[in-house]
Amino acid sequence: MLGIPPHVQWVVGCVVVLLAVASVISIAMVKLQPQHDHTELRQRIRSWWWMIALLFMALLFNRTVAIVFFAVLSYLALKEFFSIVPTRLMDRRVLFWAYLAIPVQYLWVGMGWLAMISIFIPVYVFLFLPVRMLLIGETRGFIRSAGVIHWMVMLAVYCLSHLGALLMLPATNAQAGYVGPVLFVLLMTQLNDVAQYIWGKSLGRHKIVPKVSPGKTWEGMVGGCITIVIVSALLGPWLTGLSAAMSALAGGLMAVCGFFGDVVISSVKRDLQIKDTGRLIPGHGGLLDRLDSLIYTAPIFFHFYHYLGGGMA
Repeated sequence: MLGIPPHVQWVVGCVVVLLAVASVISIAMVKLQPQHDHTELRQRIRSWWWMIALLFMALLFNRTVAIVFFAVLSYLALKEFFSIVPTRLMDRRVLFWAYLAIPVQYLWVGMGWLAMISIFIPVYVFLFLPVRMLLIGETRGFIRSAGVIHWMVMLAVYCLSHLGALLMLPATNAQAGYVGPVLFVLLMTQLNDVAQYIWGKSLGRHKIVPKVSPGKTWEGMVGGCITIVIVSALLGPWLTGLSAAMSALAGGLMAVCGFFGDVVISSVKRDLQIKDTGRLIPGHGGLLDRLDSLIYTAPIFFHFYHYLGGGMA
């Protein structure tokens, strides 16, 4: 069908069916419980339809479109960061160069230049931004500003760019193609968030970081990790070509890293005393509220798959 690998077709079909079922359930809840406000639930499901549609259209069109799609995500995420974290007025001239790192980083992604993808932002951008700042001539708040700007670029651009980099690795499973590994990390990251939430609500007693995220419990984290390890062992070979054991190991790493990505962004919101990072996605909040776990899982899975899983160029 349209040149889409068969395993990817099945995944797309399953996701669409799940969203359709969720939509039917939400409609039934509105009719059966009219006294309750289901606005947020309906907004969430409607937003998921839009997000999944845009993602699948970008991934299934071709690599270039998918890479541009992820570049746009990085831009929106970086813009959202700068909108919630205060910076010095004179740093506006520095922010231009932070934004410029996006097309340059994704140029390396499109070229498949993995070495430059790995060092451009952590080395060259890291060294350049403070130099541009010192040329402004203002030293008050210099350290904080340099740290904040570079950390934002690392999370929003460097980490997310690994999704595009995954597209450029040779496909180890022809039935899933180059899209398979990207779908795998996206699905496992989102499923991990859901699983940890469900397990935490069901069995959660012992809080992990109550001052940062009171809803996070050891039971939720462990239950989510076990769930993702099992699902990854089953789905990983189908989408990535990894063995069941390696897929399970990758799933365990993503479950733990996804948890930390979530609470890191929660720490940012706690520090700024805000509930959401923005209002871009109705029912979900900001883009960073949806990408928080992925910021950590994307680079971790990329390096695992590239160096340990057989996705070597």
